[in-house]
Amino acid sequence: MVRVLASDGMDKSAVKVLEDAGYEVVQQFYEAEELKEKVKEFDVLVVRSATKVREPVIDSALEAGRLKLIIRGGVGMDNIDVAYARERGITVSNTPTASSASVAELAIAHMFSLARFLYISNVTMREGKWEKKAYKGTELCGKTLGLIGMGRIAQETASRAKALGMNVIYTNRSGAKADLPYEWKSLDDVLKESDYVSLHMPAAKDSPALLTAEKLAIMKDGAFLINTARGILVDSAALCDALDSGHLAGAAIDVYTEEPCKDERLLHHPKISMTPHIGASTKEAQKRIGEETVRIIREMFG
Repeated sequence: MVRVLASDGMDKSAVKVLEDAGYEVVQQFYEAEELKEKVKEFDVLVVRSATKVREPVIDSALEAGRLKLIIRGGVGMDNIDVAYARERGITVSNTPTASSASVAELAIAHMFSLARFLYISNVTMREGKWEKKAYKGTELCGKTLGLIGMGRIAQETASRAKALGMNVIYTNRSGAKADLPYEWKSLDDVLKESDYVSLHMPAAKDSPALLTAEKLAIMKDGAFLINTARGILVDSAALCDALDSGHLAGAAIDVYTEEPCKDERLLHHPKISMTPHIGASTKEAQKRIGEETVRIIREMFG
C-alpha cells in the first residue's frame, strides 16, 4: 500500500479520493527531528508552508529508500531543498495555479483595508471610540500598483487591480520583460513610482531581505507595502522605522520570518494590517490544491 504523509493537512475530499483508491493517508505534523524518522515510513510527503524539507530530512528518507515524491501544496517551494532532492532521485512537484486567485484576492483585500482604515477602525469602534475624522481614506482608482515578481499570483493581482482602475507596473529578478499589458521597470523605479508595492516572489534559502532600510527609503512618501509572499523578503525592523517616521503610510502582512509571529513591534503597530498566513486559506483554493495533489500522486503510483 502506498502511504502518504500530509504533514500540514489536506482537503478532506482529496483524502477520501486517495483512500477510496487504496492509498493510506496520514495527516500529522512533525517537527524536523521527528520528521527525519517518520518520513522513512512513507512513499509520498505532502507539505504546505509550515513543514520544512531540508537536506537532513531528505538524507534520512534516502536511507530507507521509500520516499519517491514530495508535493508542495501551493506555489513557492523555498521550504524544500528541491535541487538536492531531485539530484537524489526524489520527484518534487507543486500546485502552482491552485491558490493563485485566493492569494491575489487577499492582497487586494489588504489594499482596501489600508486605504480605508478597515483594519484599525474595526478595533477602535469596539473600544467605544468614534474616530471618523482620523480615518480619511483614499481611493485605489488612479493609484499605481508596483508588483515585485510577475508570476501567476502577481498576474492575478494585476488583473484585479486593473479592473479597479489602477495603473500596474512590475519588476522581477530575471529582468526579463513578460508578454503582458503592464510596464516593466527596474526595482528602484517600481519603488519610487508606486503608491502600493506588493511582493510576489519566493525567497532563496537563507537569503537576506530584498527590501532593506535602503530600499524602503526609496519608496514614495506615503506609500503602502503589501507582503503576501515570504516574511524574509522584508526587513521588519526597517519597515517599522519607515512607518514610525511617516515615510510609509501603512503596510499589510500575511507572512512572517517566524510563524506564528512573535515580533511585538509588528504585532502592535497601528499602521499594519495583519493576517496569519491565510493567503491560500479559502475553501476553493484548498479544494483545487487537493485535486491537483491527487492527480500528481496518481500519475506516479497509479
